[in-house]
Amino acid sequence: MNASTTLLPAIVRPAMEGRHWLTSDHCASPVLDLLHTLSWTAVETPETNVHAMSPDGRVYVGWLPEDPTAWKRNIVWQIRVQPTDDDPWMQEFGLHTPSEGVAGFIAALVAHSSR
Repeated sequence: MNASTTLLPAIVRPAMEGRHWLTSDHCASPVLDLLHTLSWTAVETPETNVHAMSPDGRVYVGWLPEDPTAWKRNIVWQIRVQPTDDDPWMQEFGLHTPSEGVAGFIAALVAHSSR
């Protein structure tokens, strides 16, 4: 049986012109707003670094714009995870990683951990 072309789904190709790509504005707001919404405990240091912990204590997120050790490694975001049934792991993001991308990573991590 052949399907009529009128029954086939249309191919959708997003327009490339006018597309806005994420770029880093060196603002932590997307991540910090997400962590606040998730009711994570956050502490700001006098140097303006921010350290946050998930309610279950298994995930740490650090915004480290003034941490000399982080700058030497060219990072400003550090995420450390301690799973209940696996080895701990860490992900770091550099200065030019858009905060929206880091927030997306954390949102995916949180969504996956609730399964």
